[in-house]
Amino acid sequence: MAVELSVGVIGLASAIAITGSAIAAAWAEKAIGVAAIGAMAEKEELFGKGLILTVIPETIVIFGLVIAILILGLAG
Repeated sequence: MAVELSVGVIGLASAIAITGSAIAAAWAEKAIGVAAIGAMAEKEELFGKGLILTVIPETIVIFGLVIAILILGLAG
């Protein structure tokens, strides 16, 4: 059974959506993490705020996952 080219392109597009969002989130978490560690070196009570700000970029990956699922829905 042959697979159509459009199914492969849809799969590739969904992979690019999730990969791009994961790389963007990692880049943002790196920058925020460095700043949070620097702030905690000055004031230890900033740990909670630094932790929350470090976790916020994970929503980018969730958005990318939603887009990838929507793209995969085109194959059906």
